[in-house]
Amino acid sequence: MEVALFEPRIPQNTGNIARTCAAYNSPLNLIEPLGFRLEDKYLKRAGLDYWHLVQVETYKNYEIFKRNKQNKRILSFSKKNGVLLDEFIFQRNDVLLFGREDKGLPNEIISQCNSLITIYMPNIQTDSTKKDGVRSLNLSVACGIALYEANKQLKSFKNTYDDLK
Repeated sequence: MEVALFEPRIPQNTGNIARTCAAYNSPLNLIEPLGFRLEDKYLKRAGLDYWHLVQVETYKNYEIFKRNKQNKRILSFSKKNGVLLDEFIFQRNDVLLFGREDKGLPNEIISQCNSLITIYMPNIQTDSTKKDGVRSLNLSVACGIALYEANKQLKSFKNTYDDLK
């Protein structure tokens, strides 16, 4: 299971996601352009001292990323009417793709992915002209929820916890 971020903008989000990837042994793919430098102090601080546990790859653009992942399913995440997260069936080699914090994933990227997945939010803003409801989840929160659900389905962490007993 891998995580990919399409043009991330906020270093703290990417650092938090890197920490989550370290916890799940999931590679982190960053698709440029990035809204920060990889040496950014906020990125490093959010990832704490776990950076040595994360396999990070960067790609100049989505086309290069997609070519590199051609033998894997690329699953896009968006609030745009996808299959609900808990109803989707994950596979071990899936790549979970998340969009920019400010704009999400563009439709032309979503259309190139194998599936579109949506994380259920009961208080979602349904009309952009209204101020009630939440527009979206924070990127690092959405990534954590999705990575947890995928790993839960695959039961990939059960043996780890059995060893701790």
